[in-house]
Amino acid sequence: MRAYLARVDAVLVQAVIAAALSFAHLHDLASAAGQAGWKAWAYPVSVDLLLVAAWKRLRSGSSKAAGWCWFIVALAASLGANVATAGLLDLADVPDWLRILVAGWPAVAFLGGTLLAHTAPTPEPASVAAEPEAAGAPAAPDLEPKLPAPHVPAALVAHARKLADEHRARTGSPMDTPTLRARLGVPAPLADAIAAHL
Repeated sequence: MRAYLARVDAVLVQAVIAAALSFAHLHDLASAAGQAGWKAWAYPVSVDLLLVAAWKRLRSGSSKAAGWCWFIVALAASLGANVATAGLLDLADVPDWLRILVAGWPAVAFLGGTLLAHTAPTPEPASVAAEPEAAGAPAAPDLEPKLPAPHVPAALVAHARKLADEHRARTGSPMDTPTLRARLGVPAPLADAIAAHL
């Protein structure tokens, strides 16, 4: 148990350090691209929230295409900021294209977050039916019309009984309804009605 806790603690410490560094890189890049004050702090929150929302969608097991799309977009923004602040980019003279990307990020993040939040996965029909039943709601009525059982003439029942007796004498087992239907050449509902009389 102690080894497990030590491993969990190490993972948590690593995650906190990585998150803090990534957060700082996103803040620094936003600040260098002209986003001052609270705006520069909002960028890392926006990127991380989109990343978490996309990961949650991926873990839900459905609508994975949307989850992967926005996960990759958010991961590219995070990785891009981390790499850009590694000394490869002069933060005192940020290129215009990067300023445009940073300025456009809120619209992209808003779109992604909205689509992830408001396009909930479509539940399976069986699970929808199970949910009302679990909640105590009455099951949906069977809308398929119930046809009356067909009238079976006595002569047809007598003929079917003769065929069934011959089948039992030959095979040693009773004749099933599909075989009876095939021997008589009648539709399934009529075969069911005949079998009920045998």
